[in-house]
Amino acid sequence: MIYLIAIAAFITAVFTSAIQSGASIAFAAIGEVISERAGVINLGLEGLMLVGALTGVIVQVENGNPALALFAAGLAAALLASIHAFLVIGLNSNQIVSGIAISILGAGVTGLLGRGYVGVKFDGIAKFEIPVLKDIPFFGPVLFQQDSLVYLLLLVSLGAYLLINRTRYGLHLRSVGEDPQAAYAQSVAVQRTRVIAVLLGGFLAGIGGGHLSLAYTYAWSERMTVGRGIIAVGLVIVAGWRPLWTLLAAFMFGALTVLHPKLQAAGINVSPYLVKMLPYLFTIVALTLATIRFKRSGQGMPAALMKQFLPGQT
Repeated sequence: MIYLIAIAAFITAVFTSAIQSGASIAFAAIGEVISERAGVINLGLEGLMLVGALTGVIVQVENGNPALALFAAGLAAALLASIHAFLVIGLNSNQIVSGIAISILGAGVTGLLGRGYVGVKFDGIAKFEIPVLKDIPFFGPVLFQQDSLVYLLLLVSLGAYLLINRTRYGLHLRSVGEDPQAAYAQSVAVQRTRVIAVLLGGFLAGIGGGHLSLAYTYAWSERMTVGRGIIAVGLVIVAGWRPLWTLLAAFMFGALTVLHPKLQAAGINVSPYLVKMLPYLFTIVALTLATIRFKRSGQGMPAALMKQFLPGQT
């Protein structure tokens, strides 16, 4: 009986921490879904998340308002994403090269400006426990004892789904991502649609970075995202460019990320190198399986992804 209780407690702890760990990736990945559905890939998510994380910390330390800090995090990342939008939409630059440049720029700027905030303590975004529901076995700790940004994430994922599939802008978004010339022939503002998508994706990436620093680690450190931005891009592909599936994939990655410390806390001795490798191995395997599935089903990435658009060109 004690053994079963211990297993139940371990599973509950893993699921609870999986949501906390995966939330920052989920925000960025859902934003990337919106951007890629418009035909623009942004490999600069790492830099955008870092900018969001640092901006959130700076505003929180100087102002003490978590809501303002979070909004500033999203806005700062959106401003950086606007450079990517200008390069790839306005100047038709290579999307891969531009994204990598944005990632390097974000890492460099935050490394320089964030030196004075390393190790600085501040009050971040606390957990929000829902009365009564928080006491439900398993579901209480997992779903109803999270920080407020987790609940916001659930609304964002649902909102992204409705935006893409149930709105006029979403129809334009999907048409631009599949065939921008045909959309242009139907009087769709292709470039404006793509710019909005990139900026919205950047804003959500900044929110993801803000969650990482303000609600998960409660600290700032250089390159604290440790690859979360790149993983977010991969999870978009794994989820088939669908927001709700992207949310699930991010939580699965989060579960594997927290597995090692939870195993240690439970007194289970497993090679730390093996366990720490699992999240990235999961991403590689999932990407492989997703690619095979897309080839067999005839479905895949948006047809115009990474393709330049010149009005009137066939």
